[in-house]
Amino acid sequence: MQVDILKTVKKVPGGIMVVPLFFGALLNTIDQMHLPFIMNFLKGIGVSPFKPGIYEFLRIGGFSEALFKTGFLTLIAMFLFCAGSQMNLRVGGVAMKKGIILTTSKYFVGLGLGFIWGYLSGDMFNGFLGLSAMAIIAAVTNGNGGMYGALTGQFGSRSDLGALSVLSLNDGPFFTLMALGMLGSNFPWIAFVAVLLPIALGMLFGNIDSDVREFLRPGETIPVPFFAFALGTGMNLATFFNPTVVVAGLALGVMTVVLTGGAGVFWFWVFREKSQIAPVAEASTAGNAVGTPAAIAAAAAVAAGSGMMSAAEAKQYADIAGIAALQISISTLSTAIMCPIAVILMDKWQRSRGIDGKLESFEISEAQARQAA
Repeated sequence: MQVDILKTVKKVPGGIMVVPLFFGALLNTIDQMHLPFIMNFLKGIGVSPFKPGIYEFLRIGGFSEALFKTGFLTLIAMFLFCAGSQMNLRVGGVAMKKGIILTTSKYFVGLGLGFIWGYLSGDMFNGFLGLSAMAIIAAVTNGNGGMYGALTGQFGSRSDLGALSVLSLNDGPFFTLMALGMLGSNFPWIAFVAVLLPIALGMLFGNIDSDVREFLRPGETIPVPFFAFALGTGMNLATFFNPTVVVAGLALGVMTVVLTGGAGVFWFWVFREKSQIAPVAEASTAGNAVGTPAAIAAAAAVAAGSGMMSAAEAKQYADIAGIAALQISISTLSTAIMCPIAVILMDKWQRSRGIDGKLESFEISEAQARQAA
């Protein structure tokens, strides 16, 4: 009996990414409940405990855990390598430009929003809705690279996807530390190189040998549902049931999508980029941003120990780290819903005006010129 799973998934806008992502989040939410009958079953079949007395079906080890839970970075790396093989040097240059525009725009929006919010609230550590400047900067400046890759891979051009090499710089606490003056001189060059390398090697092999390029072409789409599912298994939908943080987290998510997406669209328009898929796809909060408050608190403790910060100020960062992490987790989940929807709406709007987001700007201009002739 034929079951049309793929056709059904494709009926959902962006379904190749969105459906696996939320299925993974749903399964992880159930897994995190640690229901006794599930854990007893897992124990009975010989699964090793994830923690003492705790068993999870997404952490049973072996190939299964590597594919469905922990292997999303490897899957994304393979995706980037294959996508890079389809780029030429002209596209590579455009990708760098887009990455710089988006990274700069997202950073300054997050920085400005955090300090303005704190200034207007009269309290940088406990502003309106209980949001701190730290939580805002961490959530708004830190984009979900996996989601960006999946969305631009499905709706954007190859240079949109290639911009991820530069966007990797906002992955983690780097920009938040820099904004709060705790970074010092440790610029994370390795973060840039580590993401650029698979793209660059793919581009090299794809341009040397057209047969390699053709062989790797399916790799632009096949890994997407796999790493989308694995990204989903890092999310817990139960976070939405925490009323003390949900309003602040949702506000954080809305600000991230609307303000960073809007700013990116504006700067793409200034630099004459015809498709606006990339700036909207970057308007999200990364899951690893949840760990940024703890990293900031640790950095503050070190700064206090060296005399660069008072112990009282360092304690303020430590005191808000927990609530900030919960607020950011809500922003991560809410932007995982809103960002794909925004990209889908942008794609429909562009197509109604004759702009195919999968084409480069110069290809769109050439196509429009042919139509005009």
